[in-house]
Amino acid sequence: MIRWLFVIFLALLVFTVLIPDLRRLGVGRVPGDLPVKVFGTTVLLPFGSALVVFIVVLVIAEVQTLLR
Repeated sequence: MIRWLFVIFLALLVFTVLIPDLRRLGVGRVPGDLPVKVFGTTVLLPFGSALVVFIVVLVIAEVQTLLR
């Protein structure tokens, strides 16, 4: 359990650091991503992108389980 929390934390950290580069690939422009203006700064809440990433990770995990 602790291992998975660590993996999730690292994934979120990497995702947060790579947001500017990922925007060029289309992350942040998925329907469901909400840009919110707070004190003149736009903050992106990537609900749609997180759902897409979740589905990709789920498919990879299922394929890995089937290959065992």
